[in-house]
Amino acid sequence: MARRESAAAGPGSRALVVDLIRSSGPISRVELVNATGLTQPTISNIVRRLIDDGVVRETGDTVATRGKPRAMLIINSRAAYGVGIHVGSDALTCVVTDTRGGTVGRALVASADAGPGGSAPGGGPGPGGTEDAVGQLAALYRDVTEGLGLETQSVAGLAVVGPGPVDLARGGFLAPPGLPRWAGLDLADALAARLGIPVLVDSDAAAATVGEFWGRQVSRDRTFGCLYMNSGVGSGLVLDGALHRGASSNAGKIGHVSVIRDGEPCPCGNRGCLEMYAPPRAVVRRARAVPGLADRLRISPDEPDSRAFDVLARAALYGDEQARALVDESAALLAEGAVALVNVWDLDTLVLAGPGFAVAGSIYVSEVRRQLAERAYTRDVHGVRVDLSSNPRDAAAIGGAALVLQGSVAPGHGPELAARS
Repeated sequence: MARRESAAAGPGSRALVVDLIRSSGPISRVELVNATGLTQPTISNIVRRLIDDGVVRETGDTVATRGKPRAMLIINSRAAYGVGIHVGSDALTCVVTDTRGGTVGRALVASADAGPGGSAPGGGPGPGGTEDAVGQLAALYRDVTEGLGLETQSVAGLAVVGPGPVDLARGGFLAPPGLPRWAGLDLADALAARLGIPVLVDSDAAAATVGEFWGRQVSRDRTFGCLYMNSGVGSGLVLDGALHRGASSNAGKIGHVSVIRDGEPCPCGNRGCLEMYAPPRAVVRRARAVPGLADRLRISPDEPDSRAFDVLARAALYGDEQARALVDESAALLAEGAVALVNVWDLDTLVLAGPGFAVAGSIYVSEVRRQLAERAYTRDVHGVRVDLSSNPRDAAAIGGAALVLQGSVAPGHGPELAARS
């Protein structure tokens, strides 16, 4: 590989070096030279700045060579902390992670979509909607970070994530399904002013994708995808270490790919969308239509869909035939989306994340693997690794923290990582 001179050592080069140390560490400077194609002086300069910034540290271990022993480099897990808050229909989940993606704190508070806005259920934000939302989120942030004893300067930033679509430039949600009172609120600027830290607003699927990529120490040479299932179905893609965004930062809406010809009309304007059939709310709706099933599983009429689905999924795992048939149908349809995602992007790694996989994730992983083995276009060229998130329920909040950490310690992945401050 031809050597690039030190003039190329801009943000992209720093991001490349951080990604390699993150995914391959402990690693020596000589190995970084060989892996990146950058010159030895360039690598030395970048590494020195990373050490000075506290992002990277030498382990104290060395590798013996014929010449001078090589010091080994790793990411400093205490360089900075990221905070992610996931906005859900029944709860707000706040997670704090260290620089290597390890969770150091978590809190969950009930929401039931009872506010942030000042309107009646189903209405718009109403007077004071943004202020109410900012107050709720700021209080949760402070409770968690102060409880952990974190100084403000040690926090890289906050990401508020939830169902898309999002307006990344404005810093708010456009029309999150099931969360009408969060639509149209200017969250990012108001929160940044209140807390004095960088803040961004992003979709839960995008955040979960970056979180899984970052926390799993996936190499940037992998074509990495994530299927995220909560109230809906979304996806994300990481190419060359950066999240693929699309024209408006709303790429990956795999839930709005038709899987049933002339199927149910979807609010997006399409028909037969995956999101109308596979996610928990759709499965629970079908379960309630099965005579006696809801009563037998003790699912009350006013039970939130997320909790009802957990009950149904648990019953499916324990051998209830009717519950298993419903979950199997959902898994088969979701696998259709997985096949489309893999075929379009030629993925080599796919992770399933989100609360929808928290209980019966093994059923979904097995079905996705089965369908990919039979139907992936490149199945005779390479396999596709399919894994379940190690923490499906908190994947979006963890991913939010990863988004701000990536933008802080490894700038150069793209404008999507810019946050207000």
